[in-house]
Amino acid sequence: MQVAYFDSATSTPLHPAARDALLASIEDGWADPNRLYAQARRARQLLDAARGAIADVLGARAEELTFTPSGSWAVQTAVLGALAARRRAGQTLVHSAIEHSALLHAAQRHVHSGGSAVEVGVDRAGHIDRTAWQEAVSGPGVAVAALISASHEVGTVQPVEWAAGFGVPLLVDAAMTVGRLAVPDGWSYLSASARKWGGPAGVGVMVIRKGARWQSPWPSAETAPNLPAILAAAAALQAVQAEAEAESARQSALIDRIRRTVAATVPDVEIVGDPVDRLPHLVTFSCLYVDGEALLHALDRRGFAVSSGSSCTSSTLQPSHVLAAMGALTHGNIRLSLHRDTTDADVDRFLAELPGIVADIRAEVGVA
Repeated sequence: MQVAYFDSATSTPLHPAARDALLASIEDGWADPNRLYAQARRARQLLDAARGAIADVLGARAEELTFTPSGSWAVQTAVLGALAARRRAGQTLVHSAIEHSALLHAAQRHVHSGGSAVEVGVDRAGHIDRTAWQEAVSGPGVAVAALISASHEVGTVQPVEWAAGFGVPLLVDAAMTVGRLAVPDGWSYLSASARKWGGPAGVGVMVIRKGARWQSPWPSAETAPNLPAILAAAAALQAVQAEAEAESARQSALIDRIRRTVAATVPDVEIVGDPVDRLPHLVTFSCLYVDGEALLHALDRRGFAVSSGSSCTSSTLQPSHVLAAMGALTHGNIRLSLHRDTTDADVDRFLAELPGIVADIRAEVGVA
């Protein structure tokens, strides 16, 4: 069966440039760059080059960038380290209601440790409530604010530069936008994940702006980086950055077609997120009278790999906290996210088969 992979928001297929770099670096980048012998010095040169290449795309200095084991590790380490370093400024973390679960778990830890957190809501399209945000970050004792660059769940892009304009250091989880949209200005801390842009899993990026206060929340330990994976991540990011304008236009046109066609052919469906100010490759919709798990499995049997439930907790298929915050239907939801190998034919087949799949599931539970 031909499989159409529509879950790049979880993990994008490895870019050919990453694959080539990975294979080449296994031969040339295996040594520990923290040592002093010839092979280690060569590894250090490669590591520094990869750091510089990624920092250049992010608009940062190479010395501001640290590689981490994952994007989740990066966002949690960034926020906990920022809170630890800014104790004298206050103990309050302000964050949106639609952050990735990694940030929300870090916020819970902060609260359990004696700090406080203020959650700012969003509107029906997924945009941050600007009035509530301004009030929250202007309150006493606010140490750090966190705003995701674009929703993992529905793709709505957030006003990062505006949110950074209130004198509070801002952490931006940019996992969904790096390699697709321009990196906004104004942030003090940034996190990203290589597997979202076509690099290998196991490479996260944490950027701490020069002058931003931060101290590691973890015990210090010297670790040897996964250099082949880092080199592959850098190669992939440079490649997708070069392709971004053309790919964004192509994928955005496909997403527009999905939004229109699903709305026209599937009864009782809600397409969520901003239709314009959004990620170019992602769409989420919810089908009334349909169980999300049943829909996911039915699509899987027909060769469509999609995400359902919360993208942060998809293995448990818990209702999405993002959709709940938006006031959207939290059951029967499906997220499609495209990538460079997604074809018109993949989308055509999905749009042709989806109405019948939904109708069959509804019929099984007695809904006409």
